[in-house]
Amino acid sequence: MGKYLAIFFGIVSMIAGLYLVIFVWWREFLQLVFGFIPPILFFGGLIAIVAGISSIKDSIRQKKLEAETSTMQEEQKTEEQKTEEQAQ
Repeated sequence: MGKYLAIFFGIVSMIAGLYLVIFVWWREFLQLVFGFIPPILFFGGLIAIVAGISSIKDSIRQKKLEAETSTMQEEQKTEEQKTEEQAQ
């Protein structure tokens, strides 16, 4: 029974809130919405900058790891060739 009461009162409060926003506090609601636009743009831009820098760092780190791996593989091949030459 409590679940149904929660749903009922949720619907009633949604309708009451919608009525108040549309008919009573429309101007204040618009001011609130327009007041949120600059901070959203600022923080969205900040997140984009941080994500871009992180992506650049990751690509640089990946290139370094690939270079180190290829150098290690070349060193291993030369060592294997030296051991084969010594064995012959």
